[in-house]
Amino acid sequence: MARPEEMYQCQTVNCGYIYDPDRGDRKGKIPKGTRFEDLPEDWRCPICGATKKCFKPLAGPGSTKDVSQCETPTD
Repeated sequence: MARPEEMYQCQTVNCGYIYDPDRGDRKGKIPKGTRFEDLPEDWRCPICGATKKCFKPLAGPGSTKDVSQCETPTD
């Protein structure tokens, strides 16, 4: 099971999707075992379409419980 430091949560309002490397991202064709850091730069949240910059780790350096003001795509 992935540690909280390895799991990243989308910080956009009303999303909260958690990227878990143990699960990958079927919609984005990301295989299980892919670390967040190894996701392609153009990867998007499968729920709201936010970029990787909108994600914060669940624990450790850089984590936050505050909702960031992050823009979601309008297209």
